Amino acid sequence: MTSHYDHAQVREFWQYVWERDDVYAVDEDADDPTYVLGMFPYTSGTLHMGHVRNYAITDAYARYRRMCGDDVLHPMGWDAFGLPAENAAYERASDPESWTQACIRRMREELETMGFGYDWSREITTCESDYYRWNQWLFKRLYEAGLVEYEAATVNWCPDCETVLADAQVEEREGERSDPSNRASGDAASREDERSESSDLTNGEAARRDGERVCWRCETPVGRRELDQWFFTITDYAEDLHEGLDDLEKWPDGVREIQRNWIGRQEGARIPFEIDRPDATGTDDAGEPDDGTMTDTIDVFSIRPDTIYGATYLAVSPGHAFARELADADDAVREYVERTRERRPDRAGYSGIETDATAIHPLTGDRVPVYVAGYVLEDVGTGAVMGVPAHNDRDHAFAREHDLPIERVIVPEDEPVDVDAEAYTGEGLLENSGEYDGLESETARDRLLADVGAIEVDVTYRLRDWLISRQRYWGTPIPVVHCDDCGRVLVPDEELPVELPEFVRTTGNPLEEHESFRETDCPECGEPARRETDTMDTFVDSSWYYLRFLSPDLDDAPFDADRADEWLPVDVYVGGEEHAILHLLYIRFFTRALADLGLLDRREPVEKLVSQGTVLYDGEKMSSSKGNVVAPREYGAETTRLFLLSAAHPEQDFEWTANNVRGAYDLQQSLYRMATAFVDEGETRVERRPRDEYLADEIDRTIAAATDEYERFRFHRAATEIRDLTRLLRRYREYGRPHGEVYRRGLLTLAALIAPMAPHLAEEVWNKLRGEGLVVEADWPEREGVAYGLERRLVETTLDDVRDIVDTAAIDDPERIELVVAPTWKYRVVEHYRGADADESPVGRALADDGVAVDREAVASFVGDLAGYAELDRHLSPERERTVLERARWLIADEFDADATVRTPTDDESAAKARPGKPAIYIR
Repeated sequence: MTSHYDHAQVREFWQYVWERDDVYAVDEDADDPTYVLGMFPYTSGTLHMGHVRNYAITDAYARYRRMCGDDVLHPMGWDAFGLPAENAAYERASDPESWTQACIRRMREELETMGFGYDWSREITTCESDYYRWNQWLFKRLYEAGLVEYEAATVNWCPDCETVLADAQVEEREGERSDPSNRASGDAASREDERSESSDLTNGEAARRDGERVCWRCETPVGRRELDQWFFTITDYAEDLHEGLDDLEKWPDGVREIQRNWIGRQEGARIPFEIDRPDATGTDDAGEPDDGTMTDTIDVFSIRPDTIYGATYLAVSPGHAFARELADADDAVREYVERTRERRPDRAGYSGIETDATAIHPLTGDRVPVYVAGYVLEDVGTGAVMGVPAHNDRDHAFAREHDLPIERVIVPEDEPVDVDAEAYTGEGLLENSGEYDGLESETARDRLLADVGAIEVDVTYRLRDWLISRQRYWGTPIPVVHCDDCGRVLVPDEELPVELPEFVRTTGNPLEEHESFRETDCPECGEPARRETDTMDTFVDSSWYYLRFLSPDLDDAPFDADRADEWLPVDVYVGGEEHAILHLLYIRFFTRALADLGLLDRREPVEKLVSQGTVLYDGEKMSSSKGNVVAPREYGAETTRLFLLSAAHPEQDFEWTANNVRGAYDLQQSLYRMATAFVDEGETRVERRPRDEYLADEIDRTIAAATDEYERFRFHRAATEIRDLTRLLRRYREYGRPHGEVYRRGLLTLAALIAPMAPHLAEEVWNKLRGEGLVVEADWPEREGVAYGLERRLVETTLDDVRDIVDTAAIDDPERIELVVAPTWKYRVVEHYRGADADESPVGRALADDGVAVDREAVASFVGDLAGYAELDRHLSPERERTVLERARWLIADEFDADATVRTPTDDESAAKARPGKPAIYIR
């Protein structure tokens, strides 16, 4: 029999056995199984280390909980729609479905090779009609509930391809891409703080400076266009989503904070400014003079109404309704609005154009100029701001750019400020604010809201409705028909799914070019009508897929509602933090919406979220574009899994290094060789000796520690426990003939503890040792005795102390090492020292104890030493301390090749040196 562990040899056999015995299937009648889920992969064609790390985490935890006796639901599926597949098909003169299915076959095989324990009977694929049928069904239910809107939105437009592009289809040489799934492009909080200084550049100059935005297909410069689009009104749930974050106690704080910032809840005030235009006459769409009707009031939102007396201008975003009205009558404004809106909002800088309108200050009656300004975002607040340059950084920058007044109205109490140099944004006392002078900021805000009826308390959100329209082929068709007579008509349930037609290769939207798909009859009146050719954002697919796993073959509903009520929420959900905003926010929205539709009882989908860190190579994230990808097959599936789990906490980034991978490989080989040698040689003994008891205790301590680490998802520390016990067992075996029962228990314990991380190895070792049944179905190991971490610490610190003495004294060949435990009275003094009140003498208290049979001088001297003793609360009883050291003395004898003894003190000298948890050490 070979003593070399060959994963490739055993993998196929054990996976056959697992599949034969259906060990990963969860009973349909299970009572609330532990639901462990990894964010399902996009079908890119191959697994990368990010995938493997994600699924190694979920697999390890699912296996652990199964061994603890839980029913475990651990499914897998495929996020199979989306732009990348369409891109790949276009490049290969193929079609998205063929490419996607080929990718799924390849990735499924790789997942199976890695030994991940999925219930494949629950596999789902989002591009198959039996899944996306329910996307359409849910769209209809949301539509009927008033959670779907169809309205104009500004989108990217490629004039050469004649199609709308998602932001992901727009290539940029510089800057971050904006979010493809929100009406707002990117995080509003970030966008407000990232302004360029390209205010007066032409379009061409700006493109060269900002990084040209071009179409991914033809590299034609991309513009902006307003088109009718479909939205889910996620803003209806802004407050609910915000409040719910406080209840997600098992989510990482960072993810919750990212979502909190994205939702962007702000409490403030809505303040109306009346608008005056000397010449309000414009032209209508036909070029004829209109009736002169213009916006007469503009509301601004401010979180600092106490600064209102410092407002020196009013600014509206280029997308504001008032800006559009002005553009109709003023060529200069129109040119600025068109130029600015065609560029990314965060690249508009502090550009702006003064209009012929003025705003009337609601408190002073003064007139202030009105600007259209690029730094004001239409999707933040009301899309209009009162410019207070002295007390807002962005307003200050705009005022300096356009030579506007800067008037201080807030001063700090402790020191003067120069608001001409920079804005003062803190709290303080009001000045130049009329009757409110001298009030503190908070008091002034309350007074203003009480005194001025036009100023109202308001709450705004940065969150914008979810734009789900995609002008592409590879997605769920939106189940709507446009009829000239009936308007927008939903496709009846009995006609679902609206299936994708055969792929048509074209420069625009393939569905637009597919006449047999596009042309249809109205479901209501029967007259010729036009089918909606937009498809849904693929985030729709992933917003409820966790529900479909509960009942993937259900024909009459998207999921089994009763089962969902019993089995949800997902107990553990694992994925990258890059999904903190979009996917995780949308899945929370969908769950709430379904609950309000009466389809669910739960309002939160996930109880515990684990955000995996990044695998780095040479300091950079592994990616195909950087050419630094390490494929799992290069090191073997089990070595890769074990290394990924043992390298760092799941939420931390870590560097992939060949040396560290070697450590995972060596651990497997060591455990396998030990098990093989034990079975082949079989030379053991029956009588128990102290070192056997030490090993038995250490096995118990390892079980306790590893169990705690698995519970806390600290697989790297569980791996350390396994590695340490492996070394101890090897050392124990080399020291002399092992006790058969204790040694075999140690090996079986190692097989069980490593099974969640390296299941093929564990199964092979378990089988060699004749463990009962399969390790994957075995009970998690239990302690046979009481395991104290203090016992391990006592042994480790004592060994360290012996090493220090040997090194410091330069003892080359110690013959005898004696450990002298402290006398019993010292343990009792420590207890009195800990229990003494602040005004009570620990010496007097100890001397009153009949068990402290020494003089005052000895007690006082010892108490004096305790002041610097940090381990007062961490020591064993004197009897247990001696027992542990007696059992562990073989470690000292083995390491130093010397006689080792443990004794109690027999003279004053030895008694003086020893203390609880710190035996005296004598080396001869």
